[in-house]
Amino acid sequence: MGVFKRTVLVTGGSGFIGSHLVCSLVCGHPDWMIINLDALDYCCSPRSLRSVENRSNYRFLQGDVCDSSTLDHIFSTENIDVVFHLAARTHVESSFQNPSSFQWVNVEGTRTLLRAAQRAQHRPQRFLYISTDEVYGASTDWVFDECSPLRPTNPYATTKADAENLVRSYWDRYQLPVIITRSNNVYGPRQHTEKVIPRFLRLLQQNNKCTIQGTIPKSRHFLFVSDAIDAFLLLLEKGDVGEVYNVGSGCEVPILQLAQELVKMVKNVPDSEVDEWLEFVPDRPLVELRYPISSEKLQSLGWGAQVSWADGIRQTVRWYQDNPDFWAEGSTNAPPS
Repeated sequence: MGVFKRTVLVTGGSGFIGSHLVCSLVCGHPDWMIINLDALDYCCSPRSLRSVENRSNYRFLQGDVCDSSTLDHIFSTENIDVVFHLAARTHVESSFQNPSSFQWVNVEGTRTLLRAAQRAQHRPQRFLYISTDEVYGASTDWVFDECSPLRPTNPYATTKADAENLVRSYWDRYQLPVIITRSNNVYGPRQHTEKVIPRFLRLLQQNNKCTIQGTIPKSRHFLFVSDAIDAFLLLLEKGDVGEVYNVGSGCEVPILQLAQELVKMVKNVPDSEVDEWLEFVPDRPLVELRYPISSEKLQSLGWGAQVSWADGIRQTVRWYQDNPDFWAEGSTNAPPS
């Protein structure tokens, strides 16, 4: 094995965003060693990384970010230069049902990882924490920038905000070189079917209706996964330590419109029949109408979303049509209750 210029640790690298990040790093930087630490929870699939699993600059470690002995061993033996921390529980509905598990993984896991990084003899040069726009809470008429107050409205978002506070504290107390990102709803190939776009697609592929939560109009801002990865890699090189960066596309799509678009693309029915494939079901406990964020700070570094909504959703639909059983084998297709 040759000498690598950088050793990068990606936590949650077998998940949706994590696997795209790992593949980008492994293929784009053959002179870097990429280590993927993942517990392989229900929303991960080893098949997401088959294209890189035999590369000489990639290594997979199955483990838990809450396991301090595992993390201490990694940092003491691998000389980690960069950390991308993505490992987390993310399904909002499940966070209402079992908030303690979200607190444990998202907050305690982050604390354990930060502690291991700070204690390491070879401290990382960058620690990027991947957060979410949901930490701001919902808005109807204003746009959140990085200085906006955090007012999360569900247990998942609350744990992400709590973890952010821990990350900031390690910058303030130990000068651990951290960067925080807050992303829009990231979508694309290989996303688990608990998320709205693949959930609608799976329902339609099974000849079931798209189930829309509640009747109050809601929208989300969607960011194609490759644009999110580009932002993370840019921030690795150009981001200022101790800073927060929003990562948003400005592409806002009402959930009803999303379902209607997917019906047309998958079922190829006339406009007059589209609503026959929609079903309204009870809403979740708290309703967040929208999460608009400003990404001017990131854009000033040269980033901009490259994939349009039309191209991104087309690529996504095509992938799920070509891989209808990707999540069928070895997956519950739903988060544990």
